[in-house]
Amino acid sequence: MRLVFLGAPGVGKGTQAERLAAQFRHPKISTGDILREAVRNKTALGLEAKACMDQGKLVPDAVVVGIVKEKLAEPSCAGGFLLDGFPRTVKQAEELTAVLEARNQRLDRVVNFAVPRAEVVRRLSGRRSCPKCGAVFHVDSAPPKRAGICDRCGAELVQRSDDRAETVEARLSVYEEQTAPLIAYYRQRDVLSEVDGSGAIEEVYKRLLELLAARGLT
Repeated sequence: MRLVFLGAPGVGKGTQAERLAAQFRHPKISTGDILREAVRNKTALGLEAKACMDQGKLVPDAVVVGIVKEKLAEPSCAGGFLLDGFPRTVKQAEELTAVLEARNQRLDRVVNFAVPRAEVVRRLSGRRSCPKCGAVFHVDSAPPKRAGICDRCGAELVQRSDDRAETVEARLSVYEEQTAPLIAYYRQRDVLSEVDGSGAIEEVYKRLLELLAARGLT
């Protein structure tokens, strides 16, 4: 199966991609992971990406697409892959289509995880992180045993700046402006499906499997 997972920050698409990848033994490919891998391996594109990041600049589309292209060419992706959070723009989607067509391949399905905006804000703004060991909690769904204290190491939990409600709202606005048009792009190509991302992780995963089974992908 060759899949793309779409959805705003906080909808849980990364978690679902990890579960599906583990069950069906397909690589999960996220832009952040492969960018860091390319930088670590000091590939030509990785060095170009690092130069941009060191200057606080966005990594250009051409570099991101190039790194994705290199990843998809690896033997581990021959039997299928799950793209998590890529493409982010219609331009990147068009580039991805071209890359796959050059290999006589196509996407089997693009899955959009839909969660009400208010719920996304609640999920993200409720996160609390441990600055010492990196553990993550949630004030509602996964609270620490002692309020404000990390269960693992006893450090005081903090709310990251990008998890504050006003920052989350800004991130969602950027998503809706830049990435949401992908929904229309893939719907026009009759490859888009939507999964309700609300509820427990197990419930969402069950819906995802049912969708893929209905499409003959599992």
